Amino acid sequence: MNRYDGDENTERTFAALPPARGRGFAQTWWGRAWLKALEDTALDSAQLKAGRRLARAGSVGAVSVRPGRITAVVQDRDRTQHRADVLLEELSDEQWDRFLDMTVERAGHVAALLDRDMPPHLVEDAAATGIELLPGMGDLEPECDCEAWDHCAHTAALCYQVARLLDQDPFVLLLMRGRGERALLDDLQARSTAPTEAAPEPEGVDAAEAFAAGDILPLLPDLPELPEEPGVPPSLDTETPPPPGVDPSALEYLAARTAAEAHHLLVNALRGVADHPDLPLAQDAVRLAAAAPAPAVLERLADGSGRGREQLALAVRAWELGGPAALSALEDEWAVEGETLARARAVLEAAWDEDERPSLRAKGNRWTAVGTSGQVRLGRDGRWWPYRKERGRWVPAGGPSQDPATALASAEPGPER
Repeated sequence: MNRYDGDENTERTFAALPPARGRGFAQTWWGRAWLKALEDTALDSAQLKAGRRLARAGSVGAVSVRPGRITAVVQDRDRTQHRADVLLEELSDEQWDRFLDMTVERAGHVAALLDRDMPPHLVEDAAATGIELLPGMGDLEPECDCEAWDHCAHTAALCYQVARLLDQDPFVLLLMRGRGERALLDDLQARSTAPTEAAPEPEGVDAAEAFAAGDILPLLPDLPELPEEPGVPPSLDTETPPPPGVDPSALEYLAARTAAEAHHLLVNALRGVADHPDLPLAQDAVRLAAAAPAPAVLERLADGSGRGREQLALAVRAWELGGPAALSALEDEWAVEGETLARARAVLEAAWDEDERPSLRAKGNRWTAVGTSGQVRLGRDGRWWPYRKERGRWVPAGGPSQDPATALASAEPGPER
């Protein structure tokens, strides 16, 4: 539970949270993205480990959240206390205007925020307008009175604790970016009820005058803005029966997905974002299935990709957590050897204190916590993916982490089932 000190649009203070032993710090995708920004930034994995240990023990005091800064007092094991701050750049007024204009046009975004949810498409739509809501590598800047020059155990513990707050309320992130919940909702309400001015009639040019003007005509106007949504393909619902072997519902679905993918590629091209390369057919079938087609289309995708319906559902679950990399962790088992194996073992050794380290059984790139329903899988990019055993099969349990202990904790393993 949180309490408010002063104006909640400028500061919120959250009471200290209880210890988090045996569970992950972030359950939501945006909470995990916050932790990824920390883990990608910090140079000393030992400090991250110490920070997780402090956060799990409940050593982080009340957390103050203000625009551009989070603050807490963190107590070491020897009971010394340190003030830890983490800074995050605020959005400019112009960026907030663009974010509000984008959000008010889509009622689903507002409804999701009010439900304390931050759907991926909200963040993607913000990014398409040049606004990065979630922090990336190097965005979380540490300050601590222990005078460490990088993330220390105290700032890391603060970040791990804030991930739990973000899980409960994404408005915490928006306050860090510069706007409190009440001010944000008031702005959205004002924009949604503001009268719209009629667009002025375009000025025409007489054809004879244009021809006579020759080479002194004005420059052509700029290209129109990119549509907010992909176009809708024409309906195939006609009175003419389809030829043998042609399924109109499957064709309509493929046309709609092609339009959506073309829109996605164009948005990313304008943003300068590189997309994933052409996918193999088996992976592309999973991408198509992730858009929840009609049952008949889903059946064809399952058959065409060489998967049954149950296996395709697992593949879709993995795809939604991390695309091709997550699908590889689900379906590819590879031998970890040589230098890669040595690095993996070193990371596993450093991830837990000796008295907390679980017994791990290795098979290829998969390490199973003996006696539990938890497993971590090493991706070829060095990230660890959490898995949980349900009804006798291993299922993806969350997004990746640089730290196997965090990944295993996010799977919340219990007695083996």
